[in-house]
Amino acid sequence: MSEREVKVSAQALAEACGDRLYSLDQASRAMGIELLGIEPGRAVMSMKVRDDMLNGHASCHGGFLFALADSAFAFACNSRNLNTLGLACTIDYLRPTRLGEVLTAVAEEKNLAGRTGLYDVSVTNETGEEVALFRGKSYRVRGNLLPELNTEHEA
Repeated sequence: MSEREVKVSAQALAEACGDRLYSLDQASRAMGIELLGIEPGRAVMSMKVRDDMLNGHASCHGGFLFALADSAFAFACNSRNLNTLGLACTIDYLRPTRLGEVLTAVAEEKNLAGRTGLYDVSVTNETGEEVALFRGKSYRVRGNLLPELNTEHEA
């Protein structure tokens, strides 16, 4: 281990990665998406539906639901300090969401093998009803979010 590399617990590493990624994620912050929790392979994020997110049917535009789920996916994928990108993703919209609703996305790692991973994201409303289901495939590339905590050899 070099002078710059430091060993930390998996949970502390996930939290540090979440903090770094959130500080760099202007898109999520602009949409009011908040990071509620992170651990290795898992992330929880929320977003309140604003009036500028409504479509012509007065429900939240699907693109914003996708963005919330995609952000949770990204945070879960990158929670081990290994730069990881989305390779493919799909979403199923289950019910409309309305102005003022607070939505929560929970991303959970289902499989991690070599450079690829599979993640499921459930988006729920304030009453716990699922409003969307998202599945993402990830691909690990070179590098780390926190180079000073080099973990590139892992996974």
